[in-house]
Amino acid sequence: MIDWPYFPYVFALLLAIPFLVFMRQFVFSYIKLKNKELKLLTVKGSAEQRVNAYERITLFLERLKPSNLVTKFDRNLAPHEFVFLIEKSITEEFDYNASQQLYISKATWKNVVSAKGNVLHLLRTTFEDLGANSTLDEFKTIFLMNYMNSEDFVARTIDELRKEHLIVN
Repeated sequence: MIDWPYFPYVFALLLAIPFLVFMRQFVFSYIKLKNKELKLLTVKGSAEQRVNAYERITLFLERLKPSNLVTKFDRNLAPHEFVFLIEKSITEEFDYNASQQLYISKATWKNVVSAKGNVLHLLRTTFEDLGANSTLDEFKTIFLMNYMNSEDFVARTIDELRKEHLIVN
């Protein structure tokens, strides 16, 4: 028998090499599968976020409709108090939903901003045209009539949002 001092080490190395190759392949395939899983989750998450953005912006636009605005707050308010509270409410909700612009097109976001601006403008001009002597019920009635006599920009924006959502999905 050959008395070679490195024989046990060579034998151990020959046994370890297949095990190390197997472990390397296992680790690389595991990493590849995890990367695929992360990509799927990222795509799924962004799709869910986009749907959530469409829902939140649609809800904001629905709340922006004058028919929904006139039902808010106490009936005993003066018109100037009502206008102030409505403007504050719209601005706060818009600020809350501003991050949703990341998930919708620039054109649609521009239309959402325009719809908000149009409602606020209509609110202010109605108040200025009526003056301080009107009652809240008169103000609400004239506000609704002015909206119905103008272009329905809120409904148009909701329709555009719906079309964009169908195209994207």
